[in-house]
Amino acid sequence: MGTCAVLAVALVLLASPAGAELRVLPGFSAAVYVTGQGFDVASTRAARGLPSTSTLAVDHAGALLLARTGRRYLGDEVDLLRLYRIAAGGARLAPGDEARYAWGPPLWNPQVSAGRAGREIFVTTFERDRRIGAVYRLLDGRAELFAGGTPPRGAAPLLVQPEGVAVDRSGRVYVADRERGVVVRFDAAGRVLDTRWASVSRPRVLAMDDADRLWIGGDGGAEAPWQRGEGEIWRVGPDGEARLVLRGPMPAGIGLGPGGRLYVADRHGERILVVDEAGRAVEFARFTDGDAPRSLGFVPVTPATRQAGIAGDLLVVTIRRGAWPVNEVVRISGPFDASHE
Repeated sequence: MGTCAVLAVALVLLASPAGAELRVLPGFSAAVYVTGQGFDVASTRAARGLPSTSTLAVDHAGALLLARTGRRYLGDEVDLLRLYRIAAGGARLAPGDEARYAWGPPLWNPQVSAGRAGREIFVTTFERDRRIGAVYRLLDGRAELFAGGTPPRGAAPLLVQPEGVAVDRSGRVYVADRERGVVVRFDAAGRVLDTRWASVSRPRVLAMDDADRLWIGGDGGAEAPWQRGEGEIWRVGPDGEARLVLRGPMPAGIGLGPGGRLYVADRHGERILVVDEAGRAVEFARFTDGDAPRSLGFVPVTPATRQAGIAGDLLVVTIRRGAWPVNEVVRISGPFDASHE
């Protein structure tokens, strides 16, 4: 990328009664892609958006999978939840039609993550009280246990708090266990290859590049991603050797774009960064008015996504004006295959 300086940005005005702004690089555009109304119970705020969601994935057809968070910030904790599936083109949800977007079986604290072969989607779950985590493989809305779950009597659980998942070119699956501070590696069938393939502080989100190098975003010294602290970004080669690439931004979500550039949703910095292999970071997008990115992911380039007109776009889950109970998804389009130098 050649520079650590913050690049000049263009101002994009998102459709919003409050006129919230998202500043992105020249040549890019942004628009609200998924939103909702009537989910924020704070009458004085009545923020726009769908119920709180912390992770996303996009399948080969361009359908957006969104994982609801366990805490809805509506007075009670709701841990057993379904995912949303939003067809290509986006949506506007309302409480009366929320159920039509539900996808897959109810799961404990689900977090949706990487896919495999363009069709499978991996979802991690964990039960707080039992301290047991699991990874499910979802295909066409049907869930199959891939790894983890209740261990044999007297044995320790394989996974405690699994979150991010990544898949390499051979189909091996990597799972970040935030509670244990490790990345566990499985073969394509879910058999354990290494219970401590990499060890970093509080790993949360994962991304695999074309050279089978695993990128890890972790909370670093923060107990939770909403707490202040220095986040960390690591890169691990096929040999399992971990290298710290960048310390500082809190990576709520990461995704690899064209050219192997890593896009980072820096929640505390209210921005999206692009990070290269040497740890140089440039600012790609800046949020204002209390907005912040929560997760992000690129739409795969397939015949179906080309036909839908969203191939290669960046989708970002956004916290709107500090309203934690509800989120929106923003779509950013533009020349991602061009250098950001």
